[in-house]
Amino acid sequence: MKNTNSIKPTSFRWTICGLLFVATTINYLDRQVLSLTWKDYLVPEFHWNNNDYGNITALFSIFYAVSMLFAGRFIDKMGTKKGFLYAIGIWSLGACLHAFCGIATSGWITGDWFVSFSGAKDTLEKVSNVSLVISTSVTLFIFARLILAIGEAGNFPGAIKATAEYFPKKDRALATSIFNAGATVGALAAPLTIPFIAKSMGWEMAFILIGALGFIWMGFWIFIYHSPEKHPKVNEEELQYIQQDNDENIEEITSQETKLTFKECFKYKQTWAFAFGKFMTDGVWWFYLFWTPAYLSSVYKMDSTQSSLPLFVLYMITLLSIIGGWLPKYFVDKKQMNPYSGRMRAMLIFAFFPLLAIVAQPLGTTNFWIPVIIIGIAGAAHQAWSANIFSTVSDMFPKSAIATIVGIGGMAGGIGSFLINKSSGVLFDYSHKAWTTIDGISLLEKYPQYQNERLPEDFLSNLEKSGAIVVDGINKGYMIIFTVCGIAYLTAWIVMKILVPKYKIIK
Repeated sequence: MKNTNSIKPTSFRWTICGLLFVATTINYLDRQVLSLTWKDYLVPEFHWNNNDYGNITALFSIFYAVSMLFAGRFIDKMGTKKGFLYAIGIWSLGACLHAFCGIATSGWITGDWFVSFSGAKDTLEKVSNVSLVISTSVTLFIFARLILAIGEAGNFPGAIKATAEYFPKKDRALATSIFNAGATVGALAAPLTIPFIAKSMGWEMAFILIGALGFIWMGFWIFIYHSPEKHPKVNEEELQYIQQDNDENIEEITSQETKLTFKECFKYKQTWAFAFGKFMTDGVWWFYLFWTPAYLSSVYKMDSTQSSLPLFVLYMITLLSIIGGWLPKYFVDKKQMNPYSGRMRAMLIFAFFPLLAIVAQPLGTTNFWIPVIIIGIAGAAHQAWSANIFSTVSDMFPKSAIATIVGIGGMAGGIGSFLINKSSGVLFDYSHKAWTTIDGISLLEKYPQYQNERLPEDFLSNLEKSGAIVVDGINKGYMIIFTVCGIAYLTAWIVMKILVPKYKIIK
């Protein structure tokens, strides 16, 4: 029974926002384990190159994209509470499965399934068919990423739906920016924990321990979350505050609310605008998330523990994204702009900051801190952009369709992420061979036998130790991708504005 005696509204909605923040933090921790362990631990054990890693991350993106399409609809049908439980349970299982890929690779190739983590590594060292080890391990990690993607796809549709249930439109960007900051905090905590867990306990335990956090969160969600209309800790005053937008007739909180079929969603330009914005920009964040540790390793020769401080500073900078929730609120409250116009004005401002990424690699020749700071600023701009692009959906669509629209946008973003991760892996391996020079001579001209073969591990570092002057062409590869990342946001904003020039509610 609700507390109706208090005149002052309760603020339980922020407790829900806190839970969403923790879920998003765990989501990104689970996603980061692979990127922080593959160079130091998985490459020596499974003989991967950039293209192998790129294939795994690219396929994760496409799995995530397809899953987002269905996850939104699933959460709309199941409801926020049950839908979120299924999502985090599945992704936590998928995260833990990564730890057993070494044992499964050993078992598949040699038939020896009952070995320890270290025993699997010892067994694989004796396998002469390196190509078989590569293909088998990559396939198994792709399967684990599939399970992870299916579950993680439910996080943002569920979180956006919960936010729409617990916050009025004017507060949604702020609430979204707060729980979306969990992505930054997860990315921030990852380099301070995962490399050291992997170093002291093995890379397998890093996957298991981080993956187990999701199961703990499920217990809190079961007991804390209920819809605001039924929650005993939400008084009538807070409920009225939450439901203040009802008089706009966006929808009524009754069984008569507007229902959009999946097919009908694609009839609206608002859907396409949101999807295009996600397609252009989601991959940028995922590139920074998945490839920055590899960038520091390839260009600056840092191992995962050495790169922990630069990565920590980078993601500390991205916490500035909290401005993403305040700025549109300022435009709406102080400048009397409608929610969509206020968000688009803020997003245009945020779209200029990623342009700094274009100069990250050239300026990085003097000091590694310059690209670290620039990527941090670009990451903050992305998170601010992301909080607002999500909120444009709840501004214009009925609540019953929000998770579905977010899922469609997530699918588009996943496709963009697939393209940038796959092309990055191919480009980095290509530039590493084709554009590298040894004493001023092209690597492939000096060593033509590697034209169609993988470079041996530590090949360039061994040449440097022998006294050769090596200029790694992978630096040019990163320059190209940074440029693409830099211009993505302005391109997205222009197309979104053309598709939806004015605020228009779908009823």
